Amino acid sequence: MNKNSLIWLRRDLRLYDNAALFHALKNSNQVYVVFIFDTHILNKLKNKQDRRIEFIHSSLSEIKEGLNRQDSDLIVEMGEPESLIPKLISKYKCDSLYINRDYEKYAHDRDNLIIKLLAKNQINTYTFKDQVLFEKDEILTQSNKPYTVFTPYKNNHLKKLAEEGIHLYDCDMYKSNFAKFSYKPILTLEELQFEKTNLEDYDIPSGTSGGKKLLEKFNKNIKYYSSNRNYPFIRGVSYLSVHNRFGTLSIRHLAKMAIESDNAGSATWLSELIWRDFYFQIVANFPHVSDNKSFKPQFENLQFENDTNKFEAWKNGLTGFPIIDAAMKQINQTGYMHNRLRMIVSSFLVKDLLIDWRWGEQYFQDNLIDFDFSANNGGWQWAASTGCDSQPYFRIFNPTLQSEKFDKDGSFIKKYLPQLEPLSSKQIHAPWVHFEKNPDIFPIKLGRDYPLPIVNHTEQRDKALNMYKACK
Repeated sequence: MNKNSLIWLRRDLRLYDNAALFHALKNSNQVYVVFIFDTHILNKLKNKQDRRIEFIHSSLSEIKEGLNRQDSDLIVEMGEPESLIPKLISKYKCDSLYINRDYEKYAHDRDNLIIKLLAKNQINTYTFKDQVLFEKDEILTQSNKPYTVFTPYKNNHLKKLAEEGIHLYDCDMYKSNFAKFSYKPILTLEELQFEKTNLEDYDIPSGTSGGKKLLEKFNKNIKYYSSNRNYPFIRGVSYLSVHNRFGTLSIRHLAKMAIESDNAGSATWLSELIWRDFYFQIVANFPHVSDNKSFKPQFENLQFENDTNKFEAWKNGLTGFPIIDAAMKQINQTGYMHNRLRMIVSSFLVKDLLIDWRWGEQYFQDNLIDFDFSANNGGWQWAASTGCDSQPYFRIFNPTLQSEKFDKDGSFIKKYLPQLEPLSSKQIHAPWVHFEKNPDIFPIKLGRDYPLPIVNHTEQRDKALNMYKACK
């Protein structure tokens, strides 16, 4: 039994079904809970109106309130964890640190450093699996190697889930072991050198309570998930990705709900959760992807054109392709982008604009509220055909056909590009085609009200195929 323990929250911002928290409470007389705004990370964030910081800040307030109800408190500090953790261990006379494992390169290296620093003073660190259902080496091929193709990985994953079941950690059972103390108020956004964002304008409620509200809403319609998830203008997805990212909801809780729902929609959603595990194990088992490298070495030296003007047009939603521009307006205005649109805009950047997928990966990293390295890297490498189990390089999305298929009436496009409101559902997907036939009676003037296309899809497709063939 540990006398006093410190649990350090990172990607697990919740007080329920939390593996490290459960074990800390069960095995300690007094547990102190800490969150650190890591300046190694904060200093790299250029946009001071970063929605992620506000989401974290708001979620921490809910944790603090929950701990206050136990006559305990949340320690929130800003600085370098390798300095702050040993100081807090010493201040509260803790003989152990509890953390849930993190698989990203920076976090993995940071944790190893801190574990070594604490060991010098005979302080034990206990680490747990929490942010995934199965981690690095738990799902392997028959030859004991990590999977690089999703479907057999998923089949093995589902088999293991069925055999082992899903067990939640009842943290409330030992809640009397939270240390009784009070701490100073949480640092304000201003003190963190960030500003308030427009987060409240969108349906992205923070904290465990916000996540549970979204989950409840989604659960009512989960049976329609398979058929509705590809259409950005209807509420067909869960909108829980940011809660998965910061662990305000538990992945075990979500998977359990999916299994218990037992319908076609919940099976598809469970498959999406398994994709998440799949990409985490790719990052853990193939570290070169964390070093800006293609998963497939043969595509490391693709000769991208990397036209900066085209990249600016893509970023700002000024390409002249309405589905692309509306999707980019969505990410820029809300910090979120529908998953189908992520696939379309990433394919367009790489295979129509011939721009390095890493440029797009970085833009998403800077702007997505739910940015998660493993899924973001996996998604971009899938679109660029450089990743594991990615689409073949010769499969190139036609942005107009994608638009007609997934936003048939142009409802999503018109939401983010109101200047296209006068266009019919036939005109809106490729306005230039209709404009060129009869510019005088077309409802808007292209080149003034909305850009003409910056590339010709057919021509770019041929160039992309040649670019990939040259690397084979």
